Amino acid sequence: MKTKHLLVTAATTLALTAGGMALAQSRPNTSNQPIGYGADTGELTNTSVSLRGRAEITQGQARLRANAIEGVRDASGGLSRLEATGDVYYVTPTETIRGDRAVYTVSNATVVVTGDVILRQGQNVLTGSRLSFNVDTGQARIEGGGGQSGGRVRGVFYPEGSN
Repeated sequence: MKTKHLLVTAATTLALTAGGMALAQSRPNTSNQPIGYGADTGELTNTSVSLRGRAEITQGQARLRANAIEGVRDASGGLSRLEATGDVYYVTPTETIRGDRAVYTVSNATVVVTGDVILRQGQNVLTGSRLSFNVDTGQARIEGGGGQSGGRVRGVFYPEGSN
């Protein structure tokens, strides 16, 4: 099946901004802030971190939550890559992203969420099978595929002042 694409920052950013959602204009840069984590059980080594059961990673006002999170540590002991699986949620003050699996790469501040993906920004909603989201800029790219989306990207945008 051919994958359908929608670049949110082109035509859709206008709709999101008109709906009261200013994307890149007032976003704080969180990718350089400390990363905290917690879970029911965990293991930390020189090269990795493994979190199981109500696993959660926080950075600034952003939170990545899932059933399990595996992380790769860099030479300085910081996290360079995270992979979250099972009931994945990525939440900021302006976005909520839900999916089945997520990979966050610290170096480019990008989280890629796959599965039955739902992105909410205020009342606006986008659904698809794969979402690439830059946590610093708010730029998002969503793709359709299988799953509940029926191979299509779908969305609902509310103009400013509508209910």
